[in-house]
Amino acid sequence: MEALRKALGALSLLYALIFFGAALLHGGLELGPLREPVTVPAVVVEIVCGTSMIAGAYGALTERPRAWDGLLYAHAVALGGVLLGILALAFGAGESTAFSTWYHNLIATALAAGLAGIFYVSRVRR
Repeated sequence: MEALRKALGALSLLYALIFFGAALLHGGLELGPLREPVTVPAVVVEIVCGTSMIAGAYGALTERPRAWDGLLYAHAVALGGVLLGILALAFGAGESTAFSTWYHNLIATALAAGLAGIFYVSRVRR
C-alpha cells in the first residue's frame, strides 16, 4: 500500500502540473503548437483542480495520517472539474478543439483510475 500511496502522490503532482499548464492555455498563452481559446471559467476550474491535487500529493508524500483521505478528495474534486469541462463543451458553452477533447478524456480516465486504486486500498485497510 505504501508503494501505491507514493505512486499516487507523485502522479498527483504530475496531474497538478498538467492542470496548471491547461490553465495557462485557457488563459491565452500559447505553448508551442498548443493553442486554446481564452475561457476564464476554465482557468478557474483548472486552478482549483491543480490546487486540490497539490494538497493531496502533499499529504501522500509526507506520510500524513489522513493521506488516503486527502488523495480521495483531491481526485474527486479534480474529476468533478474535468467532468464539468466535458459537460460544458458538450452543451456548447465553449469552443471545443481536438486537443481539448483528447485532454479531457485522458485526464478523466487517469483520475478515475486513481480513484479506483484509492477505493481498493480503502477496502484492504479495513
